[in-house]
Amino acid sequence: QVHIVESGGGLVQPGGFLRLSCTASGNIYRLNEMAWYRQTPGTQREMVAHITSGGDTTYEDNVKGRFTISRSDAENTLYLQMNNLKPEDTAVYYCCMNLSPLGQQDLYWGQGIQVTVSS
Repeated sequence: QVHIVESGGGLVQPGGFLRLSCTASGNIYRLNEMAWYRQTPGTQREMVAHITSGGDTTYEDNVKGRFTISRSDAENTLYLQMNNLKPEDTAVYYCCMNLSPLGQQDLYWGQGIQVTVSS
């Protein structure tokens, strides 16, 4: 069984920063690609950052230059460093990990964590 736990969210003023973490525990055999998504009420969940098993990254246009996704496979952890936060970054953030031992697709989601950017 696998457990995914997110941490690091909260309330921050515009221009501030937060670092989200997402840690997997349990029967972890392989870490494939991983990503961070976010969702606001009444909208679809959107991907904001993605990282491959090789460390290649892609970002949604609105967060490029402000957010950095990274991973520590030794710690089974995914990170999202968010700098220069804006009110429009307010959302529930979800991590998503592909943990297929065969390199296929077996997705696990975090519980979601609230990020609020407000003065």
